[in-house]
Amino acid sequence: MMHAFANFAGFQIAWWACALGAAHGASWIGVVACVAFVALQWCASARRRADAWLVGCAVLTGLVFDGLLSQLGWIDYRGSIAALPAPAWILALWAAFAMTINHSLAWLRPAMAIVLGAVGGPLAYVGAQRLGAIELVASVQATIALAIGWAIATCALTLVARHARGGAVSRPLAMGGSR
Repeated sequence: MMHAFANFAGFQIAWWACALGAAHGASWIGVVACVAFVALQWCASARRRADAWLVGCAVLTGLVFDGLLSQLGWIDYRGSIAALPAPAWILALWAAFAMTINHSLAWLRPAMAIVLGAVGGPLAYVGAQRLGAIELVASVQATIALAIGWAIATCALTLVARHARGGAVSRPLAMGGSR
């Protein structure tokens, strides 16, 4: 239980570091926070292989999804680098989110993952906009796309996690679980 709480709290810290860093022209702070969170969670994880798959899938999803929203001009991300379709800080945040799927969000089932993604995804972006990290240029289209995209992504990541665990439904692990 303590591990799940630490995982949740660590992700929140990483999210704030990304949003505030990007808003103030220091997006590298968010990247460092996310890398540190992912590394610490991976070291403490009893599901390293599943976590590695999730991180890879999530970063690829973020690259395509957030890259598409950026290319469509629906979202303007602060701290973007022209060489990447999506900014490094948002990709790092996708990796950090992936590290919650087998831990603080291990209780998620596909139907709940859809609801969480459809509601939580757009709310996170609205929060980032209020902090100045992004701008929802085409707010209606962007919000609809975020709800649909995050519903699909969260459900898909939950299914990837289940598959990586050999089909087992999971509960959050306590710190120091078997490796």
